[in-house]
Amino acid sequence: MKNGKYAAKKIATLAILTALSLITFIIENQFPPLFFPGARMGLANIFSFAALIMFSPAEAFVIVAIRTGLGAVFAGNLSAVMYSFTGGVVSMAVSSVLMYTLYPRISVMAVSITAAAAHNITQICVFALVTNTANMFVNIPYYVLLGVVSGAIVGGVIMLVFKKIPASVFEKAVYSRKKT
Repeated sequence: MKNGKYAAKKIATLAILTALSLITFIIENQFPPLFFPGARMGLANIFSFAALIMFSPAEAFVIVAIRTGLGAVFAGNLSAVMYSFTGGVVSMAVSSVLMYTLYPRISVMAVSITAAAAHNITQICVFALVTNTANMFVNIPYYVLLGVVSGAIVGGVIMLVFKKIPASVFEKAVYSRKKT
């Protein structure tokens, strides 16, 4: 019975992180792009990154997939899935590799910044492939710079959350990870 109780807590925690991620995405989508077409701060990534830290890459990828799929439906822009989903998957893959191989030798902030830059580069590559527009690559430095800023914000929030909220809160949520 205990395993079922903790599995339910884990599912509830993941559902909350997914809902918060989707709500943040929808709110952020209501504002005009930052400086460049399609550029957003990516604040919804806070919740998938939190899932990566609290659980594992699999759970984080699920949050990314649900957020990008439902976000595209709610935003009325289904073609955005190919950009958001691929960028999100690559970003989470980079985060996963860095967190599970180099952390704590590199900081959460460094992981977040690297992942955000990878996200933006991926989206530019997808756009260039879909539209057959190679000249889009000249914008990579600008989008990487925006990725550094947004990654720093996301990383800063994650660091603040995990420093200010007692560890016991996270331990209760992830108990099932330790048991399985």
